[in-house]
This record gives sequence, structure tokens and C-alpha cells, in this order.
Amino acid sequence: MSISGLSKRERQILEILYRRGKATANDVHEEMPKMTYSAVRGMLRVLSEKGLAVHEADGVRYVYSPVVPRDEAAKSELRNVLDTFFGNSVEQVVVTLLSEHENDLSDATLDRLSALIEQAKQERK
Repeated sequence: MSISGLSKRERQILEILYRRGKATANDVHEEMPKMTYSAVRGMLRVLSEKGLAVHEADGVRYVYSPVVPRDEAAKSELRNVLDTFFGNSVEQVVVTLLSEHENDLSDATLDRLSALIEQAKQERK
């Protein structure tokens, strides 16, 4: 399941569900006060219809949770970005990220990245 086709608000609601694990419409509305409560409920219903969230009854309210684990959704979205914007080039993604964050990366972070690259080389052999 891909979250590529979601609106900004749908993505924000899904992010709340990922962060909280489970949430009611009221919980989501508290974090998105600029949306009406009924709009939040409607978007939660849409996310359920799209197969990205499920709900269970808790008395008179529904408690929503994401269907796809966050890491799986992230990998799926990264594959879409890789294909769409970088021609499936992992190298180009890394070059772009490094050039965008070159001043933000600590030596420790760069060392960890280097170690991961070395590990990947060793695992191929």
C-alpha cells in the first residue's frame, strides 16, 4: 500500500497515528485544531477505506491505528521517490542528501555511514 496519493492532511493524520500507535478522532483533532472535528472523522474514514488505517470500537467511539508498519511504509515511499526522481539510482539519492546536509552532518554520522557502506561491500562478497 502506498501513501503517495495522500493529501497533506491525510499524511499529517497518518503521522499522528504512527506516532501515537492508536488514536481517536478527538485525539487527532487535538493535534490538528485548525480542522473541524467532522473533517478529521471524515479523513480517518477515508484512510480506512484506502486500507491505511483500521478502527476498533471502544464504546461509542472508534480507535484508529495504522495498518502498514511505519518502516514498511517508509521503504515503500522511498522506493517511489527513488524511481520517480532519481531513476532508481541509490548513488544519486545519497549524493543529493549529502549535498543538502553537508554542513549538518557530524563526523560521527559520516563515520557510521562509511561503516554501513563497508558492511554492504563485505556482505556482497
